[in-house]
Amino acid sequence: MYHKMGRSLMDGLQNFSNLPSTSREMACGSFLYQQQRTFIQMRTVLKVVDNSGAKKVMCIQPLKGKKGARLGDTIIASVKEAMPNGKVKKGKVVYGVVVRAAMQRGRCDGSEVKFDDNAVALVDKQGQPIGTRVFGPVPHELRQKKHVKILTLAGHIA
Repeated sequence: MYHKMGRSLMDGLQNFSNLPSTSREMACGSFLYQQQRTFIQMRTVLKVVDNSGAKKVMCIQPLKGKKGARLGDTIIASVKEAMPNGKVKKGKVVYGVVVRAAMQRGRCDGSEVKFDDNAVALVDKQGQPIGTRVFGPVPHELRQKKHVKILTLAGHIA
């Protein structure tokens, strides 16, 4: 009888062998369902939220920062998708200001701000916006980074 009970316990353990055994395995399993939020770095594809004609750009190089760009930082990007009659054409190298980032950023009052997507507004070398409108919410941290012109073009300031 002892042998039979021990055997049924082993059978029960074999049924649970496909479940994750450690908390690390559980975290790695749930990692597939989470979006990892990191800096905007080389080869990151960003959405363009102004009416300059570009739809998507790919970051070539973040300016000022070893790890990458965050909210309000300037990047150099290549246009990957563009509207046929826009000011900016596909393949052109442009400057852009990160107006939305999926990585959280702390505020002075202790709260954090983060967005669902990575978005950029295109600017020229002097920092003046190429488009005349900015769509979607824009954080007020751009004022500290001296991008007041983008804030005035934005419809909603978060």
